[in-house]
Amino acid sequence: MLYESYPPNRTTSKLSRDAGDLVLNALKNKDIIEILLNSDGLLWTDSLSGGLTPLGSMSPSNAMSFIATVASTLDIIVSRDNPIIEGELEIDGSRFEGLTPPVVERPVFSIRKKAPRVFSLDDYVHQGTLSPTHRIAIENAITQRKNILISGGTGSGKTTLTNAILLAITENCPDHRIIVIEDTIELQCRARNSVGLRTSSTVTMQDLLRATMRLRPDRIIVGEVRGGDALTLVKAWNTGHPGGIATCHANSVRGALRRIEQLIAEASSSCMKEVIAEAIDLIIHIERDENSSERKITEVSSLTGFANGDYCLTPVKGDL
Repeated sequence: MLYESYPPNRTTSKLSRDAGDLVLNALKNKDIIEILLNSDGLLWTDSLSGGLTPLGSMSPSNAMSFIATVASTLDIIVSRDNPIIEGELEIDGSRFEGLTPPVVERPVFSIRKKAPRVFSLDDYVHQGTLSPTHRIAIENAITQRKNILISGGTGSGKTTLTNAILLAITENCPDHRIIVIEDTIELQCRARNSVGLRTSSTVTMQDLLRATMRLRPDRIIVGEVRGGDALTLVKAWNTGHPGGIATCHANSVRGALRRIEQLIAEASSSCMKEVIAEAIDLIIHIERDENSSERKITEVSSLTGFANGDYCLTPVKGDL
């Protein structure tokens, strides 16, 4: 029987039945990091060793039943007016995103599994993902309480890298109080003094960032900045709360800064480049090789200011 370690209950049993053996076995497989259903009914998995691979199929009726059951565990009702469901899968805590008609022709979903273990920065070096020089730069940023922005594409490994840096923070600064803000729980913080906050349908990332300021944080960690909350974050980092981490989707270090500019523009019409330059100290870019599915940290740059209309970036050399 799968997932015997989980307390048996009716909801988990129904989720397991609706998910089916293909999805359940994929959830159990430690090599698989994501499970995807397309509107044509084809299931795909993304694995550490083999990339995207067809898994099998799921009928639209089964997919709809599965999404509806997931929604019920989140106290959400699926309907034509509410066709997008996101949250945590009760079976194992994986991140779930489901879409139903009319925004798609047939039901689709994505399940992003939680990392089975937290890798250390040493692990990254041994795997050839991180150069020793880049590791030193990251460790220095941690001990000097620099704010770190991690950029990369979808599936590039931003969350796993954030977990590794969080682990290094807890080892180097065990007495720091850490506030972690996410849409769904993916980050794994082992600090003795930490608080995890989640957004909801009525509570935004900006709401939580404002509340965080009254929770006496030493470090503010944001799973991913996606909108105008980027402005609230850089202001928080600039007002006595250094040493944080955030991630964003971008294709390069400079692209990450442009992305933060775009997100801030959703909340403010003012030019905030100098504020960004003051808030962010180190930018790490991680990429995924499309052929091998390997992750590599390709750029690490220090951001030291803003002058002559441009960001002052100093690349940290660290060839693998």
